[in-house]
Amino acid sequence: MTRVLTAAILIPIVILALFKTPLWLFTLLVFGVAVRAAHEYFNIVKAQGFRPFELTCYALLVLSLMGAFVISSWLFGQPNSPATLTTRVSASVLFWYGLPIVTFLGPLLLLVLALRREPSSQSLPDAAVSYMVLPYVGFTLAILPMLRAARSGGLFLLTLMLVVWCGDIAAYYVGRAIGKHKLAPRVSPGKSWEGAIASVLAAMLVSYLVFYFLRPISTALRNIGLLSPLGYTYYSPLPVSPTRSMIAPLWLILLFGLLTNIAAQLGDLVESALKRGAGVKDSGTLLPGHGGVLDRIDALLFALPVGLIFYLAGLGGNFELI
Repeated sequence: MTRVLTAAILIPIVILALFKTPLWLFTLLVFGVAVRAAHEYFNIVKAQGFRPFELTCYALLVLSLMGAFVISSWLFGQPNSPATLTTRVSASVLFWYGLPIVTFLGPLLLLVLALRREPSSQSLPDAAVSYMVLPYVGFTLAILPMLRAARSGGLFLLTLMLVVWCGDIAAYYVGRAIGKHKLAPRVSPGKSWEGAIASVLAAMLVSYLVFYFLRPISTALRNIGLLSPLGYTYYSPLPVSPTRSMIAPLWLILLFGLLTNIAAQLGDLVESALKRGAGVKDSGTLLPGHGGVLDRIDALLFALPVGLIFYLAGLGGNFELI
């Protein structure tokens, strides 16, 4: 009951954030989630005897999210906006200086900081587990504001989350009902092949239904004020023909559901392995009935890069035309 109540509170908050918040506030909310998830990750690795460089990694997380926000502003900014020059210069600086600092100089900085560690055998492991929080939490969550800034990007993100959530629900209930063959007994004894297959099928079905009924869904969202006729964003929408109708090929839609679900299940298993190695049941206790923030977003962390690839590969066109 607690699990259901927590979900009933969180889901409307997520939907409102996707559709009604300006990009700067949305990015700030994502940063809060990233900091909390990173904190829980650090607690897990510290339980295994590592000593991560937390403050340095938080600073690098700030750079990652700032870069995602400014680059999104640059890509989707209004051509005649007075802030265009500022955002373009800021985006250029973050791209050419901020991104290399985080991705290339970040691990080198952590290795330098690790030189002072005793015993010296811990220098490399401490630097390595510290850096892993960036691609695991920072770079993946930075995809959220980038997709959110696109025309009807909130609706695409909601679609991605529905595919992940419905797959997770199907795996849970089918696995409990008929699950007999263990999927990964060493990592997560509760997961079964029956649940995993049900999760894949549910994700593909939800993906098909959302894309098939995309226009009625967008109309319903406009009717309740969540989606404006121009797509809720303070950036200029891409020039499109309002009468054009396009549905992605069925194979692409089903492949989107399949690969997104596989990535989500892998994300779940990865976090289970991290927790099992640390000897903890949940990453935290912030969300009653759900554990920590990392427990709730573990699948999404792996699904977001897959979603971004499909958006750029052509599925994004469906959302730009509604």
